[in-house]
Amino acid sequence: MGSFGRRLVALFIDWMLCQLVTVALLHVPVGATGGQAFVPLAVFAVMSILLLSTVGTTIGMRIMGLRVGALGRPTLSPVQVVIRTVLLCLVIPAVVWDRDGRGLHDRAAGTIVVRR
Repeated sequence: MGSFGRRLVALFIDWMLCQLVTVALLHVPVGATGGQAFVPLAVFAVMSILLLSTVGTTIGMRIMGLRVGALGRPTLSPVQVVIRTVLLCLVIPAVVWDRDGRGLHDRAAGTIVVRR
């Protein structure tokens, strides 16, 4: 399994990339309020769904040597990717984990973050 530290750094890298896309391409300032405050989260969700569905890893995970795997299956299903991403965006399921170190978002989706 991927360590908590590696997963946290990967998430930080992914979030910074989403902030960069939001500011540079979508012209939403950092610290925006109202509906614009959710644009970075939407970018994060889209990026996660697209990358996890196609290559099984986000940019931050790739840099940190991690990937998301499916338990009992050779590849991730689109449903697993969407469930995992939605719950990750809600934050709370991601910061509550079991004794194995898997977040509730991974348990609900039937996924696990492992070292590549």
